[in-house]
Amino acid sequence: MGWAVVKKLLRAIPIIGPVFTVGFAGHDIKKKGLVPGAVHVGLDVTPVVGTAKNVVEIFTGDWIPDKTPKNQQPNPPDQPQTRQ
Repeated sequence: MGWAVVKKLLRAIPIIGPVFTVGFAGHDIKKKGLVPGAVHVGLDVTPVVGTAKNVVEIFTGDWIPDKTPKNQQPNPPDQPQTRQ
C-alpha cells in the first residue's frame, strides 16, 4: 500500500510527474491491458488532468482497474459460488 501511494504522489507533482509516468508506462500497460493501460498513461501525462486524477485516486483507488490474472479460474457454472 505504501509504494502505491508514493507512486501516486510522485505522479501528482506537476513537473516530475510526467517523467515518472513515462517510466512506469510499460508496467501500467502490462498490468491493466493495452487499451486501458494506454488511457491510464495518457490521462496521467496530461498536466492538469493527470495531477487531479492522481490526487483523487490517492483517496478513492484506481479509476481504471487492473486486468484479472490469467491463473484465476472462475467457478464452473454447475457449482454454486461460495461466500467468503
